[in-house]
Amino acid sequence: MPADNIKRAIQKGTGELPGSTYEEGIYEAYGPGGVAMIVEVTTDNKNRTTSEIRHTFAKHGGTFGASVAWMFHKKGYVVVEKGKASEEKLLELITDAGADDMNDDGSNWEILSSPESFHSVVEGLKAAQIIPAAAEVTMVPQTYVKLTGKQADQMLRLMDELEDHEDVSHVYANFDIEEAELNALTQTK
Repeated sequence: MPADNIKRAIQKGTGELPGSTYEEGIYEAYGPGGVAMIVEVTTDNKNRTTSEIRHTFAKHGGTFGASVAWMFHKKGYVVVEKGKASEEKLLELITDAGADDMNDDGSNWEILSSPESFHSVVEGLKAAQIIPAAAEVTMVPQTYVKLTGKQADQMLRLMDELEDHEDVSHVYANFDIEEAELNALTQTK
């Protein structure tokens, strides 16, 4: 590739050249096994990105262009390790801060809130010296699709490829793979 092309591409990407604008986009699709997926992108070329994402879904057994957003709710999502606080203390604290629900996920507590209450829940935890392992406003699925075998493997490969794509900013999906199977699949890669 000529040096001028490389230089122009760098200048365009850093905003030094006029004409480069970035757009955000959302793609809805079904992955292997009927898994509902939402892919958020930021791109300077929507046609190229759409084509690449469509190809990625086709390659991994997915269906691009489905309407699946109704299967997700925007929620505040906070994860607290069980060793950081007792269930009673945590439940009282997050209820006062405006959280909607708390679930036991084995070694962690998962706390859900409305996007509007998210900040007060996180600040309430920090004020009580409880540092969350994760905290974000995200799209939470209403239901989950259990995957095993080939479909689970296809799904993991699809997720890897989407997350490696330079224009993809977030991928939300409603799949569930048993931890033992997930470990076995990731060991073989």
